[in-house]
Amino acid sequence: MLHKRTFVLALSFVILIATLANADIAGKVVGVADGDTITVLQDRTQYKIRLYGIDCPESHQDFGNRAKQLVSSLVFGKQVRVDKKDMDRYGRVVGVVYIGDVCVNEELVRKGMAWVYRRYCTDSVCNDWLRLERDARENSIGLWSHPSPIAPWDFRRGKRGTVKDNTEVSVYHGNTSSMVFHQPACEHFNCKNCTAVFSSREAALGAGYRPCGGCRP
Repeated sequence: MLHKRTFVLALSFVILIATLANADIAGKVVGVADGDTITVLQDRTQYKIRLYGIDCPESHQDFGNRAKQLVSSLVFGKQVRVDKKDMDRYGRVVGVVYIGDVCVNEELVRKGMAWVYRRYCTDSVCNDWLRLERDARENSIGLWSHPSPIAPWDFRRGKRGTVKDNTEVSVYHGNTSSMVFHQPACEHFNCKNCTAVFSSREAALGAGYRPCGGCRP
């Protein structure tokens, strides 16, 4: 009987932990690390939240501080709800953050302060976010006003260079079939025929390639 009771208690504990692990979080934002990472205080416990499906410029990239400022203005010191999606390898909760009816993840994309993180954004809403990203790009909103924005995942992997005045330069890929070239943030950057590599926009144009109408390199 004792063994059975111990088993029941252990099972109940496991179920409780699993339930808590999948529970949404609601609390006050007490910290903003950068554009896509915040800290939420719920019942005296702090949760570091990584915003799902988007990637903001790094703090030492162009628009990194502006993305952080936008998030701070939206949520710092305010009550938010986090729709949990996952846990990342750093122990952060990956989720969609809402303040009232406003989706913070979506708002960052709408205002041109984040890329849709295509590799990890798999929900149906990601298609809507991609349309918002395209609209922001076409209207040169936020980071898309930069002539050649570098996606954060490329920036972290070092796909950038530095010239003497510390201006960042990108590597561009050209499609040898269509004669169109793309920047690293473009979904077509590594297409099947994108085997031509250029160290600058001018080099691509000089070789007779046209800039992509989507990513506008």
